[in-house]
Amino acid sequence: MIDLAIAPRPIRSVLVANRGEIACRVIRTCKRLGLATIAVYSDADADALHVRDADAAIRIGPPAAAQSYLNVSAILDAARRSGADAIHPGYGFLSENAEFAKACRDAGLVFIGPSPEAIAAMGSKIEAKKLAEAAGVATVPGYLGDDQSLGRLVREAENIGYPVLIKASAGGGGRGMRRVAEAADMASALQSAKAEARAAFGSDAVLLEKLVANPRHLEVQLVGDEQGNLVHLFERDCSIQRNNQKVFEEAPAPHLPQHVREKLYERALRLGRTIGYTCAGTVEFIMDAGGDEPYFLEMNTRLQVEHPVTEAITGIDLVEWQIRVAAGLPLPARQEEIRLKGHAIEARIAAERPDRDYQPSTGTVSAMYVPRGARLDTGIAEGSEVGLHYDSMVAKLIAHGPDRDVAVANLTAALDEFAVLGVGTNAAFLRDCTTREAFISGELTTGFLAREFAEGWTPPAASLKQLRAEAAAAWATAQPTIVDDPWERRSAFRVTSSGRPAKVEVLLSDDFGEVAVTVLKRPGDTRVAFDDGTTVVAGQPALIRVAPSEVEAALAALVIKARASLAIDATTDVASEGADENRLSAPLPGVVTQLFAVPGAVVEKGESLVQMEAMKLIHTLTAPRAGRIARFYCAVGETVAAGAPLVDIDSLEEE
Repeated sequence: MIDLAIAPRPIRSVLVANRGEIACRVIRTCKRLGLATIAVYSDADADALHVRDADAAIRIGPPAAAQSYLNVSAILDAARRSGADAIHPGYGFLSENAEFAKACRDAGLVFIGPSPEAIAAMGSKIEAKKLAEAAGVATVPGYLGDDQSLGRLVREAENIGYPVLIKASAGGGGRGMRRVAEAADMASALQSAKAEARAAFGSDAVLLEKLVANPRHLEVQLVGDEQGNLVHLFERDCSIQRNNQKVFEEAPAPHLPQHVREKLYERALRLGRTIGYTCAGTVEFIMDAGGDEPYFLEMNTRLQVEHPVTEAITGIDLVEWQIRVAAGLPLPARQEEIRLKGHAIEARIAAERPDRDYQPSTGTVSAMYVPRGARLDTGIAEGSEVGLHYDSMVAKLIAHGPDRDVAVANLTAALDEFAVLGVGTNAAFLRDCTTREAFISGELTTGFLAREFAEGWTPPAASLKQLRAEAAAAWATAQPTIVDDPWERRSAFRVTSSGRPAKVEVLLSDDFGEVAVTVLKRPGDTRVAFDDGTTVVAGQPALIRVAPSEVEAALAALVIKARASLAIDATTDVASEGADENRLSAPLPGVVTQLFAVPGAVVEKGESLVQMEAMKLIHTLTAPRAGRIARFYCAVGETVAAGAPLVDIDSLEEE
């Protein structure tokens, strides 16, 4: 192992200017290299996993990212106080901020990333495309002009021809991006894209591109050193996306002709050499699924979320290479020494509810089950709080195999074993994706999710029924033992005769509805009868947590948390309240960022009333009916809970 303390730029300790899974992942490599690690944290992350993992930790501010993880002076002060030699920015936050990189350099700190000049060159999508064109790298036709007026952008969209894509110039991750199919939608799409871009990146500048109808999203991993060496670590396919954010990533790209691979490598290396790139970076391309001409999209001058799949197929620790280059050392391998080994696929685990239109999910992790035989990069553990202040991604599951078929099978098996209790995740949705024929065959484009889940996602009926059966059987069996007061105890099961099974009727109410079941128990055999006439054999290897009035269960990545009761205890006089069309309530927890009306204003049904931000995504809430605004219950900057009232609307007929 190389001694970084005697490198051209000695590194003995690293401050990780990030949080969550990427902070934990960087800390892991630093410890392997014998480097001391310093975490930074906001008040929301005081007990976070990355804080526990580091050798030391320093508070940098309140929960809001602008006052903590984006606070340059607070991070530099933490580095000074801790005596850190270097700063690793991870991804997101300040990782592609040229001014931050320069401030680190000016403070005598080693910035583990590319030069401020390279970051600045690629930091604007508009300027990056101009550089790519000058280097002879093909780009998607579009508009890159400085005139950002609505009239000019609308005219340029007409010149390009619909459909077009609006993209924020200053950032990534799908924020500030909108697809526009026709001229009538252009003005409103521009307004919302600019608002989201301004909130996420502090700039509302956008560019326009011709929309590639059936695209694949491909990218090339580069690493360069200060000695003039620049290599590629093959390509990744990141085509499966939702709202322009990646959901699965894999390497190498399936069904890609070799001559296209060579184009990708040659163009990525050409662009990297044009700007004298050092450290790790990724050049992203888009290509029609039926074509062979990849167009340059952007360059990310940082470590990518999906870097583990490249690590899996090359055996290279990219964070180690980043640290070596930052210390002034040459790359440890030449291009011809880098070999591709097998296939890898990554699934992003997010704290969100796909069954509820991907609403963010928050709460405390009560239990977490880690699969065997797969890599799990995560920033949460039992007891972790998942809040609404930061990105919804909480973990990444990476499976590897000698070929793609085995990698897919290994990923599905890993998702079967993975579970988080206490906070809703998209794990069951991801598992459902991996079993679809299009996924298995590898014929993937960015339209995969829209095609496969055109009506949205709900749990597979058979999986939900099996999970409910396991939950009901476990809860009913546990009842005699989970009540402390002996006067309150009673056996849940009623024995009917020696030849017939003991049985108990149970009511379950979970996120997907309510069911009445009968649990039938014989020695060595438990069955659960549903009111639709079907019977399910219980006894699958489900993960169960039982309490007196509820049960949590996980099976094949699907999780339910159900209220449970004996049928004889059920009340019959509880009526559910119907939705109130005179009130707009918060569909999810979040921060109110804009109000589009004032009390007394007359609004139409569907008119925008409130804008909220949750887990870095913008949500615009509309009027449930036409009428007059009677009252706002919220104000800009206020954090509201899911279900909280926001606006009351009176009928005009009552005036």
